[in-house]
Amino acid sequence: MTRTRYRFGEDHYPHFMTATVVAWLPVFSQPKFANAILDSWRFLQMEREIDILAWVILENHLHWIACGPQLSRRVAEFKSFTATSILKQMATLGMKTMLQELEYYKLRHKLDQKHQLWQEGSHPQAIKTEAMMLQKIEYIHDNPMRRGYVDDPTHWRYSSARCYAGRKGLIDTVVDWR
Repeated sequence: MTRTRYRFGEDHYPHFMTATVVAWLPVFSQPKFANAILDSWRFLQMEREIDILAWVILENHLHWIACGPQLSRRVAEFKSFTATSILKQMATLGMKTMLQELEYYKLRHKLDQKHQLWQEGSHPQAIKTEAMMLQKIEYIHDNPMRRGYVDDPTHWRYSSARCYAGRKGLIDTVVDWR
């Protein structure tokens, strides 16, 4: 039996997802770790046929809308790959305190790993209407503004808001999803 009420629906629907760092630790306040997320999304786009329709990375979580074949599997691969990559970078950089925190907050039933980067689940929500898509995109883009980091969503570097404003973003984003 699954531990969450959220499940991936049919592949042809885009899904709104959230990934949160355990204990809300500010891992992505360092650009090198946010870039690991971007690199992984680029891989999903180029090698796994995943379209990314909107996204934002904040210091301790991210939101994204994506669609494509085997999305549930691809999201699991994304979380596994990014966790492994980021944890290796932290070890190489000697980030002992952060690694200790990621070890401390690891769920006890996860016996096959020393650290845990991501909270369990992605809380996927299938987007079945244009109104819901617009609401989720607005939620994603306004997140840094609601948190008081910027006055305009397009000023947040780690977001697809720039793409929707007709400007170049950090990754390719499908803005013509209609």
